[in-house]
Amino acid sequence: MTMMDRLFQLMKEKNASDMFFAVNSPVHLKINGNLIPINQQKLEPDNIRTLLAEICTPAQMAELDDSNELNMGVSVANLGRFRLSAFRQRGSVSAVFRFVPATIPPLAELGLPPVLAELIMEKRGLMLLVGSTGSGKSTSIAAMLDHRNELRSGHILTLEDPIEYLFKNKKAIVNQREIGSDAKDFHTALRNSMRQAPDCILIGEIRDKETMSAALAYAQSGHLVLATLHANNSYNALNRIISFYPMENRAALLQDLAATVKAIVSQRLVRSIDGGARTAAVEVMVNTRYVADLIEKGEIGQIKEAMEKSLSPGSQSFELALLKLVQDGAISQEEALANADSATNLLWLLNNGPDRKAAPAEPEPKPASESSFTEFNLDA
Repeated sequence: MTMMDRLFQLMKEKNASDMFFAVNSPVHLKINGNLIPINQQKLEPDNIRTLLAEICTPAQMAELDDSNELNMGVSVANLGRFRLSAFRQRGSVSAVFRFVPATIPPLAELGLPPVLAELIMEKRGLMLLVGSTGSGKSTSIAAMLDHRNELRSGHILTLEDPIEYLFKNKKAIVNQREIGSDAKDFHTALRNSMRQAPDCILIGEIRDKETMSAALAYAQSGHLVLATLHANNSYNALNRIISFYPMENRAALLQDLAATVKAIVSQRLVRSIDGGARTAAVEVMVNTRYVADLIEKGEIGQIKEAMEKSLSPGSQSFELALLKLVQDGAISQEEALANADSATNLLWLLNNGPDRKAAPAEPEPKPASESSFTEFNLDA
């Protein structure tokens, strides 16, 4: 067993979401949002390159040296997949690994709003899933796509950088293309995707106007398009999309968004009341006729009020999602307020909202144990 195999095994045993390599620092694992060193042994530049060489081909190591970046997926038997992002910083190599479980969790087990199971079965339109890195977007998308895979025949095509969850063909055929190894880049893959007769397309990330325009065009031509975007909530997501386009194109863009967007789903992981695994707080903006009218007029700031006043059935703001988690005893009031878009609005809901219940007391946080890591020697 190689040292990387041992480290991957440790990630799984400790339920770590991420692992970090950095010069002059021990290997760290992120467990329930907390960074924990596995020992006191500081990594040297040669240590990191030696570890990466255990899982990378010579060509991949050369790519890292040439471009100063390397993004790839690593499959480990009986463990799952790990997403690697290696990069240079201050003249040396650092690396971050994200754990991707071998099995896709059922949509019903993630505690997501039931409306998502309906939205993923749509025949056409654009669904955006937004959130920060590590917010659980990839897991939610995989669960939604696999739900469709189980219930409807068709062709699901994913464009990912890199591939994370691996799908099995069920009622649908699922083809997964990794940018870099299966396709030159997102733009080339998108241009050719219509020749591959997909019913549902996943675009790993929208980063620019060209990708956004392609997503809108495919959604308008009768395909269901899922895509991710780095934004905090639906309001910021819409504003970021608008910023891709020059002012003279924005009126047409707003019309396209109003007619095409099915929903924007925003997700955050918040610390659970018992200090264990984190819980998803999910904002959902469902595009109803009323919301579409606001988008077309460019009145993006009015959408949240419509969501909170039930003018967009199926929608919920982060404040309403956090309120429910507090009332269900899943998270503390303090954690909810720390993660709200508007702590003032959430506090009002906690004190005056419907079905108000007393918030559970916050227990003493469980300290992350380091004792089980102290014997882990990278020189073994």
